[in-house]
Amino acid sequence: MPRFGGPATMMRLPTQVGTEGLDACFVGIPMDIGASNRAGTRYGPRQVRAESCLIRPYNMATRAAPFDSLMVADIGDVAIDTFNLPKNMDIITDAYRGIIAKGCKPLTIGGDHTLTYPILRAMAEKYGPVGLIHVDAHADINENMFGEKIAHGTPFRRAVEDTLLDTRRCVQIGLRATGYAADDFDWPRQQGFRVVQAEECWHKSLSPLMDEVRQQMGKGPVYLSFDIDSLDPAFAPGTGTPEIGGLTTIQGLEIIRGCWGLNLVGCDLVEVSPPYDPSGNTALTGANLLFEMLCVLPGVKRRA
Repeated sequence: MPRFGGPATMMRLPTQVGTEGLDACFVGIPMDIGASNRAGTRYGPRQVRAESCLIRPYNMATRAAPFDSLMVADIGDVAIDTFNLPKNMDIITDAYRGIIAKGCKPLTIGGDHTLTYPILRAMAEKYGPVGLIHVDAHADINENMFGEKIAHGTPFRRAVEDTLLDTRRCVQIGLRATGYAADDFDWPRQQGFRVVQAEECWHKSLSPLMDEVRQQMGKGPVYLSFDIDSLDPAFAPGTGTPEIGGLTTIQGLEIIRGCWGLNLVGCDLVEVSPPYDPSGNTALTGANLLFEMLCVLPGVKRRA
């Protein structure tokens, strides 16, 4: 079967209902009602899956062999309510309670960034407060947006307030652009986060940074949240809130590959908005980043 044929699942993986017998799974959350600017991420999971047929099963750079090491399937999408954002928080948390109950590691295809908050609620119930590696153009720590507590610009403030995060083990990478106040990035620093603004990343490899991040994260549980708008719009134009001066795809790979050896309990790739990139390249980039996340999960072996 040619790779452009067969089922339109993530990497043409088999599907199943639930996570019985799985070490890891891909799961979509086709939601964009938390977006404040351009919508369209409801179509993200479908296009990321479609473009993922181009990805082969072995990582030639790291020699990771995830499908030799783990049982993996695509378990479909969370059945969100497309008209009720607050209700979705409970729908998503409840779904992830089931997904992670027996130790399965979810790789989530978004969807707007609001979804990370209800996922972290389920993670903290199981693992306690988790460390966070948050790759993004925006800090997503607004007190509210248009008076609403729940939106794609508020998830990490809500997570801190709910003590879902071990704030001594939180890092945000790639933050940039304009803000509503000059001190917008100071709030996470005040909570204990390490904040690495995009300007600190220009013209350099991020492998040394990730050496430091691994030391900071230690052996505790870690969640990785990767917003595609962390990448410069030259690489990923298909997103709702693009910001110039961002990370390169090479730096994105360095960040994810730098998570090797961490106790990752879950990852997400969010904010792919297909209507803004008819070429499909943003979705293809997202699919490759999700594969790289799979390759650094605990238990994945690397071929000698």
